[in-house]
Amino acid sequence: MIDLRSDTVTKPTKDMLIFMQKCEVGDDVYKEDPTVNDLEDYVADLFGMDEALYFPTGSMANQAAIKLHTQPGQQLVCDKYAHVYHYEGGGVSFNSGVSCKLVDGKRGKITADLVKAAINPPDFYHSPLTSLVCLENTTNKGGGACYDLKTMQDIKAVCKSENLGLHLDGARLFNALVEQNYTPKDLGKIFDTISICLSKGLGAPMGTVLVGKKELMKNAMRVRKVLGGGMRQIGYMAGCGYYALQYHVDRLKEDNDRAKAIGKHLESLDYIKSVEPVETNIVIFYLIDAIEEMDFMDYLTDNNIRISQMGEGKWRIVTHLDYTKDMHEFTLDTLSNFQY
Repeated sequence: MIDLRSDTVTKPTKDMLIFMQKCEVGDDVYKEDPTVNDLEDYVADLFGMDEALYFPTGSMANQAAIKLHTQPGQQLVCDKYAHVYHYEGGGVSFNSGVSCKLVDGKRGKITADLVKAAINPPDFYHSPLTSLVCLENTTNKGGGACYDLKTMQDIKAVCKSENLGLHLDGARLFNALVEQNYTPKDLGKIFDTISICLSKGLGAPMGTVLVGKKELMKNAMRVRKVLGGGMRQIGYMAGCGYYALQYHVDRLKEDNDRAKAIGKHLESLDYIKSVEPVETNIVIFYLIDAIEEMDFMDYLTDNNIRISQMGEGKWRIVTHLDYTKDMHEFTLDTLSNFQY
């Protein structure tokens, strides 16, 4: 089966499992797991941030960050496609008592001007107090689009002038980093908190690291506990994440390049209405109206290929660590041979 529904379907490599078995572990709730501590120190240093904390999932790390930045009744600003709004089970309101001001950005990305226009007047007590801006890089529902450095710096300037926090949902951040001309430390200078997911294209079985400034992160352990994220001998999983950061970052360019090749190939097929620009490892495309969606899905299933339907006629392909060169060639041929 060629599974292109998401880069979350990856399995640990043989070398990752060997590395995992050699990891030292302890009780992480007591901060006595040496492998977790090493991972946190490494990621904090990589981004030039004060502190880091390992979380079981990206959603929990994002929800913790929102909790650290806000108080109940306040409001965060994010794009209308943002993961924190669409795909985290309403956690913004349930966990933090915060509402979302949705901004009509482009492919999941917003600008400084859009942020400034979305901020509620702080002295107008009828509206929620705006306290946080959340960006996503790369954008999931926006098709893997990347922020450029200046846009993020401009948004930071607005946040600083308006006394707002700035959080980055870095679910596929390293896919962006291998394409853009900025570094983790560049991002550490811009954001107050960043969540770095290890279980997508990087290929670890689980885990996200939240990094941030000391004054925010001092309460991160407490919030993680409240959210049910206390873990014990978790160094085996943290070791997989550490291995992924050492050996799987550069190869993300292969995933991005294969996604771009798929996007270009789809553009050449007469049954494809349109393909959104492909910047990283996500391909979003639309079928012409004459195609029955189930016929297309059944054809792919019969050929052992799985992709995602995202609603509103939107289809998604995500390349990843387990998607090989042979699979890639087979997928391109299979797409070419669809008859309608």
